[in-house]
Amino acid sequence: MPLVPMKQILDEAAKKQYGVPHFNVNNMEQAQAIMRAADVASSPVIMAASRGALKYSDLIFLRNIMMACVEKYSKLPVALHLDHGNNLESVKTAISLGFTSVMIDGSLKEDAKTPTTFEENVKVTKECVEYAHPFGVTVEGELGTLGGIEDGVGSGQVHLTNPDQVEKFLKLTNVDALAVAIGTSHGAYKFKIKPDPDKNLLAMDIIREIHKRCPKLHMVMHGSSSVPSDLLDEINKYGGKIPPTYGVPLWAIKEGIVAGVRKINVDTDLRLAATAAIRKFLHENPEKFDPREYLAPAREAMIKIVRERYTEFGSAGHAFDYEPISLDDAKKFYRK
Repeated sequence: MPLVPMKQILDEAAKKQYGVPHFNVNNMEQAQAIMRAADVASSPVIMAASRGALKYSDLIFLRNIMMACVEKYSKLPVALHLDHGNNLESVKTAISLGFTSVMIDGSLKEDAKTPTTFEENVKVTKECVEYAHPFGVTVEGELGTLGGIEDGVGSGQVHLTNPDQVEKFLKLTNVDALAVAIGTSHGAYKFKIKPDPDKNLLAMDIIREIHKRCPKLHMVMHGSSSVPSDLLDEINKYGGKIPPTYGVPLWAIKEGIVAGVRKINVDTDLRLAATAAIRKFLHENPEKFDPREYLAPAREAMIKIVRERYTEFGSAGHAFDYEPISLDDAKKFYRK
């Protein structure tokens, strides 16, 4: 099965009202965990390479790890996605390597820290759409900025998405999906108190209002790891020192899915799962030194998290609902 444009995965999710998790890949074990869980769950897959991952592993190496997954699990629909591209050149590079989807984060300048104006965001996003669509490649944009910084991405400031700007942004850029800022943040340290529907930590009303105005828009929730307390406890039990923190609760993600969120970005949860498993293994086996011995349980721990997310977000069981299309098919769609 060829790689599929991410737009098809999101279009199909919209038809049946479910969300698809997006998982960042940094190494082979993460990629294997994502695909093994997807194979068991029969879920479509969105595998992403972030700027931090590219800096750590080099785009060519990471791309080939991901392509190996596509080859091994050839029956599953898979989109390869560039996460937080910071300029047109990064988008061009990803497309040249066969990625079927790209995100251009026009909400931040090229330093990935300084917020842009609405006009600057429109300009860079439109340029990327005009470049990517003739290749059949999906484009995700961002409007508003998240708090927190992860992988060198983030202003550390929160600028919630303004629903009044969304319609105009879509008309001016023609993006396929839009990351919206509702109070989530990159990294593990999202909230000091547990999010609650009555505490207003997450602006779910923004998602509902955007969906009301733009019902066909595929919204994306970035920074949506749940930061499970049992993983924090496990890490701290075996020598870690992570202070109390809370992630995005499942109720909020499900609420978002009902209101048009189709892609949910998860990264931190896999890091926590791997770290907890490695710390536990090395504590119980201090004489061990073979990375294969402690990376194997780390991979299993990530498989568990990934499979849970496929089920919780509703994508499990939907991998074979539709006939996959190719980038050539998508080119025809965009030409129309």
